[in-house]
Amino acid sequence: MFACSIGLSPTTTKTEAETVLSEAPCEVWFYHLERAALEQVLPELLEKTLTRGWRALVRCGSTERLEHLDSWLWAYREDSFLPHGPAHEATASRQPILLTTGLDNLNNAQALFIVDDVEAGDLAPYERCILIFDGRDEAALAGARKRWVGFKSAGCQVAYWRQGETRGWERQT
Repeated sequence: MFACSIGLSPTTTKTEAETVLSEAPCEVWFYHLERAALEQVLPELLEKTLTRGWRALVRCGSTERLEHLDSWLWAYREDSFLPHGPAHEATASRQPILLTTGLDNLNNAQALFIVDDVEAGDLAPYERCILIFDGRDEAALAGARKRWVGFKSAGCQVAYWRQGETRGWERQT
């Protein structure tokens, strides 16, 4: 879904491009992986999110991906870990980083991370939506391009980031 905000009743449906914007729409940032894997970049982006004082929701495409990321975030670095938990646990609403396959914002996150090719859902509760895609995968690249057009035509503020030549991210214009 390319919704920046949804102003619909439960029985009304609209295409993503027809969805209306809220007064302060969510920014949608695309992160194009070219050299590093998701497991290498996600922890850094989540750390930056927590540094802002925000909570994060990481929406995964499968239970297997969720379980993999759950294990990875506990041990990705010897001297650190990221406080997080899966959405099915009783403490989900208190997690600074919540891993889920669902659409609900159970931890009232300000940042939504989309991994895999999953539905963004209603972006109104978020300050920022971060779509991470693997540019070495033609299907993921085509999907990201389609989403870019959809979000842009819906009036969302979009930004494109790609991995720098040596390290870090470079915003493209």
